[in-house]
Amino acid sequence: VQLQASGGGLVQTGGSLRLSCKASGIVFSINTMSWYRQAPGNQRELVATISSGSTTNYTDSVKDRFTISRDNVRRTLYLQMNSLKPEDTAVYYCNTRLRGSSYWGRGTLVTVSS
Repeated sequence: VQLQASGGGLVQTGGSLRLSCKASGIVFSINTMSWYRQAPGNQRELVATISSGSTTNYTDSVKDRFTISRDNVRRTLYLQMNSLKPEDTAVYYCNTRLRGSSYWGRGTLVTVSS
């Protein structure tokens, strides 16, 4: 299983970014996919999840600002991030679980300047 995240960068407060995560080695369409993030000195936290049926869930701090989506044909997971805040600064990771194991992408850094 390989998960390749991209799309991070430096953005000003109030700006937008779209993260992508290309998956291989799994039947992407049937897997629940998630985005996590880890800020310096903090534990990794769940940001958003999308099921195989495209049901979504978000942590409270990103509701109404972030949108998780998936393209099963392209085997790609997305995270559209709007109205970014400095507290959104973190390394963002995509994640999936398969047969009891958890798989992580390398992570992409998002920095929001104030």
